[in-house]
Amino acid sequence: MIAQTLLLTPWMVPHKVIPWQTAVTMSFLGKVEVIEVYDDVIRSPSLSIKAPAVVRLKRPTLGMKRGVKFSRLNVLLRDGFRCQYCGEKKVARELNYDHVIPRVQGGKTVWDNIVASCYACNSAKRGRTPEQAGMKLLRAPVKPKWLPPAPVMGLSERRIPEVWAGYCASSG
Repeated sequence: MIAQTLLLTPWMVPHKVIPWQTAVTMSFLGKVEVIEVYDDVIRSPSLSIKAPAVVRLKRPTLGMKRGVKFSRLNVLLRDGFRCQYCGEKKVARELNYDHVIPRVQGGKTVWDNIVASCYACNSAKRGRTPEQAGMKLLRAPVKPKWLPPAPVMGLSERRIPEVWAGYCASSG
């Protein structure tokens, strides 16, 4: 049995991954519309339905109005788990975040001053700006309007259900 459902915003943007049971409940409450289904059938004494694979919220939730929350994981998601200096893709534990304008030079910990960085590049840059360190950023940091869903434990990009593919196209 498939255990996860992709939840989309009302604008068809990936929001998060939820258990299929939650998706079924939300569907019966009229909060989501089912966009895609799995072949698996859910049976109860009075009902049989196909398991929801992708659902879309009918209305935005309060959290969506506030934008994307700043966090280490969200910085890594925005940057595609790729060091913004050397370009190497790494797992989360091999990355940290770097202040483009270092704190010792007045830099703040905000979306447009933080990038994902591997430890080697972060160490080479030290307390300098990229220009001072002779390093180049792959992309200037910006506050994202949305992020792809965070990887669920044990669910790598290669194991994303095929039915989600059109909704989870990578942006990097």
